Amino acid sequence: MYDQLQSIEDRYEELGELLSDPEVISDTKRFMNLSKEEASIRETVEVYRRYKEAVQGIKDAEELLSENLDAEMQEMAKEELSELKKEKEVIEEQIKILLLPKDPNDDKNIIMEIRGAAGGDEAALFAGDLFNMYQRYAETQGWKTEVLDANVTGIGGYKEVIMMISGENVFSKLKYESGAHRVQRVPSTESQGRIHTSTATVVVMPEAEEVELDLADKDIRTDIYHASGAGGQHVNKTASAVRLTHIPTGIVVAMQDERSQIKNREKAMKVLRARVYDHLESQARSEYDANRKSAVGTGDRSERIRTYNFPQNRVTDHRIGLTIQKLDQILAGKLDEIVDALVLYDQTEKLEQMQNGE
Repeated sequence: MYDQLQSIEDRYEELGELLSDPEVISDTKRFMNLSKEEASIRETVEVYRRYKEAVQGIKDAEELLSENLDAEMQEMAKEELSELKKEKEVIEEQIKILLLPKDPNDDKNIIMEIRGAAGGDEAALFAGDLFNMYQRYAETQGWKTEVLDANVTGIGGYKEVIMMISGENVFSKLKYESGAHRVQRVPSTESQGRIHTSTATVVVMPEAEEVELDLADKDIRTDIYHASGAGGQHVNKTASAVRLTHIPTGIVVAMQDERSQIKNREKAMKVLRARVYDHLESQARSEYDANRKSAVGTGDRSERIRTYNFPQNRVTDHRIGLTIQKLDQILAGKLDEIVDALVLYDQTEKLEQMQNGE
């Protein structure tokens, strides 16, 4: 393990030299790739350096204790040794987590699809609540959101909304959100004050770059048609809506949000590439994970993952048994407590699997 850490530190120092090389600086693409690599191992190197300092400190304290010291100095050296040993143990646990196999998608942007499911208008309104929650959470993280497509209901909810969230480590934090989200509350239309249960589904997909997934033109059928719904006279005059069908997988994406056919095609291609990439990844993952599926895995989209109970101001994540009495804060975008708990749970599971040799 420590040979691996030393080679990571050596690579980090090499990257530092390369990034100050004028030849590399002038090559924008190479400079960006090397900067990304340096950023991805920075934390590991910092923790490893702290580990080396702690080891050296323990060695120095032990040497000091072997000398003839007065009682006060002996006590101070023992105290320092005890603290350094505790610090070393903490750092060793950090290192184990840092050396866990990384999900290659963790630092990617995402495309998120939210749909009202069971519950009619109430489900569509809840889909809108989830959409607002993720937008607010993105703001707290310094991420950028862009709505790619939205199917708004008459009462202000969403039958479906697709957005792109861009920034640092977006997928690593939001990948656990895929699944069915359930809401329990009294709808505004309910005169008897009865609690209704509705659901909305969330799908989180890593953005796929063209270099990662080359979709051949011959595999994509393009249909152009007139947009429907709100939009005034241009709806009838301009054939701007685009439907793309990926023939090998049968995946279809339709986009009509923009007035320009070119812009609709660009957006549709982003979503299509993400869906095809996600489809291929899911197939590979289900084969690989058949015997060791994580309880917070990103596989089964129909699984009910979380309940939002309004009367009790309570949110429960069923996968890890986490219950928080802060529904209002969570819907306001304060998702850190849930996200951190899911990340920690997943890391703990992976550590156990590594230790058990699975």
